[in-house]
Amino acid sequence: MAIESRTPPSAAPEPRAVPRLSRRDKLVLFVLCAAQFMVALDFSVLNVALPMLGQDLGMSRSALPWAITAFALPSGGFLLLFGRVGDLYGRRRLFLTGLALFGAASLLATFAWDPTSFLAGRALQGLGAAALVPTGMSLLTTTFPEGPARDRALGIAGTLLSLGFTVGMVSGGVLTQTLGWRSTMGLLTLCTAIVLPLAPGLLPASRPEGPRHTRPRLDVPGAITVTGGLLSLIYALSTAADHGFGRTDVITALVAGVLLLTVFVRVESHSDAPLISLPMLRRRTVAFGNLGGLVTFSMMSVVIFVLTLYLQGILRLSAFGTGLVFGLQGGLSVVAGPYASKVIGRFGARRTLIGSLTGQGALIAALPGLDAHGRSVWLATAVVSLAGVFHLGAIISYGVTATSGVPDEEQGLATGLVTSTQQVGATLGIPLLGALATTSADLLSGVRTVMALDAAIVLGAAALVALGLRGGRSAPGAVGSR
Repeated sequence: MAIESRTPPSAAPEPRAVPRLSRRDKLVLFVLCAAQFMVALDFSVLNVALPMLGQDLGMSRSALPWAITAFALPSGGFLLLFGRVGDLYGRRRLFLTGLALFGAASLLATFAWDPTSFLAGRALQGLGAAALVPTGMSLLTTTFPEGPARDRALGIAGTLLSLGFTVGMVSGGVLTQTLGWRSTMGLLTLCTAIVLPLAPGLLPASRPEGPRHTRPRLDVPGAITVTGGLLSLIYALSTAADHGFGRTDVITALVAGVLLLTVFVRVESHSDAPLISLPMLRRRTVAFGNLGGLVTFSMMSVVIFVLTLYLQGILRLSAFGTGLVFGLQGGLSVVAGPYASKVIGRFGARRTLIGSLTGQGALIAALPGLDAHGRSVWLATAVVSLAGVFHLGAIISYGVTATSGVPDEEQGLATGLVTSTQQVGATLGIPLLGALATTSADLLSGVRTVMALDAAIVLGAAALVALGLRGGRSAPGAVGSR
C-alpha cells in the first residue's frame, strides 16, 4: 500500500542537515567510489584507441567492436548473479576478489601480445567489474544508513560515476596520442594497485548471520536463466550497434534473451529462495526508480554518441576538441555533485528524479536546432554540459529511490538491479536510436531526428515516473508502495 505523507500535500519536506563523515568513513567511501570510477573509466577510455590497437595487434576493422563487447558481456550479464552471491556469501570477500581480478585482467590487457590475449583480458575485466559494482554499491548502502548520510555517499558515488565516463573520453585521446593504446589499460592497472592494498583493512565484513543450514541457498535455475538472458540481450544490442538488427546472430540472441528472461520470471515465482524477490519488483520505488535510471543512461549515451558523430563528421572537430566539449560536462558534474544530496534532502528523491529527467529532456529538445555552421558548437557544448548536470541528478536520485526501504539483507539484490539498469541502459540506447543517425543519407538530418526522439523519450519517462510514484512520500527512503 502507499505510504502516506506526514506533511500537508502542499508542504515540501523539511531540509535535513547533511552529516559530516568521519575520517574512516571518507576512506571507505574513497575505496568504494574509486572502484566504481574505474569501471566507468573502463567503459570509455578505450574508444578512441581502437584504430591504433587494431593496427598493433592485427585485429580487423570488423573485429574491433569486440574490444568493447568482450567487456560489456560479462560485466552486464553477471551483475544480478554476483549481487546475490555477495548477499549470501559475503560482499566484502566478493568485492576484494573482483578488485583483484580486475587489476590482473587490466595487466594482461596492457601487455597483450595478440587479439586472443587482449580479448581474454577484456572479458576478465568485465567479470571483475560484475563482482565489483553490485557488491561495492551494497557495501555503500549498508555502511551508510538510509537518510542524509547515504544520500551524501550516493551523491559522491554518482558524481564520480558520471565523471569516470567523461575522464575516460578525454584521457583516452591524450594517452593514446602520447603513450600509445596500452597506456589506457595501464591506467586501470595503476588505479587498482592504489585501491587494492587499502580495501581489506577498511571494508566491513558482511557475512550472513545464523547457522549455515538455515541460510538461503543460491537459486541456481534462476541464476542460469537470468545470466543467460542478460548475456544474450547485451550481445544482441552490442552487435546491432555496429551491424544492424538484420543479422541472424542478432535475431537469435534477441529471441533467446527474451525467452530466457521469461523462463526466469516463472522460475522465480516458484522458487523457495529466489534470486530476485518478485514482491520487490512490485515496489513502486524499485520499479519506477529503475525506469528513470534506464532512460537517463540510455538516452544520454545516445546524445554523446550522436554528438560525437556531429562534431567530427559535420563540424570537423578533432578528437581532442571533441573531448574538450564533453570535458566541460565532467567539470560541471564535479561542481554540482556535492550539492546533489542537499537537493535530495530538500525536495526528496522522487521530486529530484522527476525534475532531473524533465530538465535533461527539455535541454536535449534544443539540439534539433543544430546546423552545419561552426557556431553550433556552442549550442552543443552548452546543452550537453547543462543536460549532464540534470543527468547526474537523475543518476543519484534514482539510486536513492530504487534502494530506499529495502532491508539490508536484500541490498545486494536492489543494488544489482540498479547497476544492471546502468549497464543495460548504456548498451540499449545507441543501437536503438544511434543507428538512425549512422544510416541516414543526410547525417545532419539524422542527428536532428535522433535528438528530437531522445528528448521525447526522456520527457515521456519523466511523466511516467511522476505518475508511478504519485502519492508516495517525497523524502528519501521508502517512497511509494511497499
